[in-house]
Amino acid sequence: MRRYHNPVEIRFGAGALGGIAELVGDRPYCLVTYPDPPFDRMTARVLDLAGPANLVLDRVEANPDVRGLNDLCSRFTAAPGTAVIVALGGGSAIDTAKALAAARGDYQALRRALEPGQMPAGPAALPVIAVPTTAGTGSEVTSFAVIWDQARGRKLSLDRPDLFPEVALVDPDLTLGAPAPLAVATGLDALSHALESLWNRNANPISSSLAVTAAREIIEVLPARIAAPEDPEPATRMSRAALLAGLAFSNTRTTLAHAISYELSLRLGLAHGIACSFSLPRLLAWSLGHDAACDDAMRQIFGSDPRAGVDRLADLLQGLAVSTDPADYGLDDAAWRRAVTAAHDGAQGRAYIGVPTFD
Repeated sequence: MRRYHNPVEIRFGAGALGGIAELVGDRPYCLVTYPDPPFDRMTARVLDLAGPANLVLDRVEANPDVRGLNDLCSRFTAAPGTAVIVALGGGSAIDTAKALAAARGDYQALRRALEPGQMPAGPAALPVIAVPTTAGTGSEVTSFAVIWDQARGRKLSLDRPDLFPEVALVDPDLTLGAPAPLAVATGLDALSHALESLWNRNANPISSSLAVTAAREIIEVLPARIAAPEDPEPATRMSRAALLAGLAFSNTRTTLAHAISYELSLRLGLAHGIACSFSLPRLLAWSLGHDAACDDAMRQIFGSDPRAGVDRLADLLQGLAVSTDPADYGLDDAAWRRAVTAAHDGAQGRAYIGVPTFD
């Protein structure tokens, strides 16, 4: 029997941020966000709507690292009383908020929890209200967070049921005007979430339905979103599609594309959405013919001949100036084989239904 579960309350629509005061209520809150424009204006808006924060942590870094979390934990404990965390930003802000929620300011407990296989006993995580400002991360509806250990060359994860946000407040207006590189990377991250939840041993009928809808919409609307960054119609469609993709992979997790991406992000500093999407055409080709449900899902996305989807995906990526050639990311043929093999041998890779080939 396959199961689907997601406990996050979702509030979606233009202007949804206006409801933040009701969601925070009278609880002392910590606002977690970025130091860069336009987040100064967004922060002021949240503070105006929800009232003064107990604490504002506005020094979140892209791809949050364990070293930076040490300082944030210290600042968190220096302002006791926080009862809920509001995460305003993309995946890095929401993942940082989840780490703080799990740690409750105890950095050493957080470090222990980040070690593989560890879920130490302790108090439940603080509730998180996730307010995504990009269309792609999906973290607003998942129970996991990615944290990096750059000094030791490691990608670490938190994955515990109490890290599902209390509420996902998805306001497409917050994504308007996003720079093209950011919109491309986050949009392709969402596409990766959708496709990886389909060629996945953990797929179920509900996750697959969500993923098919998300993938079809992203493929259709992402170029328009890039071409018209201030247009609310494609922005709303992309936010909805990214949300559906997040709901899909919240149950299945990701597979081989994300597993391949981590080394590239660590070694080259490659944007996450690019690192996990350039391989999608190959992974689609490798997945076909191994699972009837997956093949049917690909027909729903790409038409009667799902193999045509390989070229369609490649054309989409190239139209967004994203190369599909591993050599352009510093991987010659031997290095590409090693990267795929290593990723396929890991837990995420083993969830992939396909069989990598190197003809």
